[in-house]
This record gives sequence, C-alpha cells and structure tokens, in this order.
Amino acid sequence: QVQLVESGGGLVQAGGSLRLSCAASGRTFSSHAMGWFRQAPGKEREFVAAISSSGLSTSYASFVKGRFTISREDAKNTVSLQMNSLKHEDTAVYYCAAKFGYGLGIESNEYDYWGQGTQVTVSS
Repeated sequence: QVQLVESGGGLVQAGGSLRLSCAASGRTFSSHAMGWFRQAPGKEREFVAAISSSGLSTSYASFVKGRFTISREDAKNTVSLQMNSLKHEDTAVYYCAAKFGYGLGIESNEYDYWGQGTQVTVSS
C-alpha cells in the first residue's frame, strides 16, 4: 500500500513558477514509477509527466515539454514537478500517482495509487 500526499500548489501569475511535491508512504516507493496528472474544470484528467522507478527515464506531455521537469528522491520518498513559464491553461488540480513496476505510464488506468490533488491556479 502506498499513500500519496501532494503539496506546493497555489496561485501564481502567468510566466511564474511553482514546484509541486508528492510525499509517499511505504517502503516500496523505489519500486514504483511515478506520474503527475492534472484535471481542469469540465475536462478529463490528463497526463502531465512520468518518471520510471529507476529515475533514468522520463516522459512528458507535449504541452509541458521544456517547461516542466519531473524528478524523484527515493531517500526521501518524494517526487517533484518543477513548473516554469506557467500559462493560464495550466490551471488545474494536479495529482500524483504511483504505478508498481517498471516502465512509464501515460494512461491514468495504469496507476495503482493516487493522491488527493493540489490546486494550481495561474492568473493571466
């Protein structure tokens, strides 16, 4: 069982930055690939970024490439999402998710555990 708690959301002006963090419980964190998804009002949840269990592979949605960076620190059981050059359309609830095993997941149904989400609001 893995429990995930996100933090770091908030209100920021367009062009600004935020760093989201996800703290995971459990001793098997290093065995899980991790992902970030987001859901804007009236829209479906969408993939943002993922990092493999080894940390050696990452994947990004095309709309965040070059702006967002996912990283993990297994010693602290955390995964982070550094978000730069934020746009109004990045406004959403951001969710952290864990997927047991190897490989990256870009579909939400590949993930086994989810956090409660953190709100990111970008003012234009």
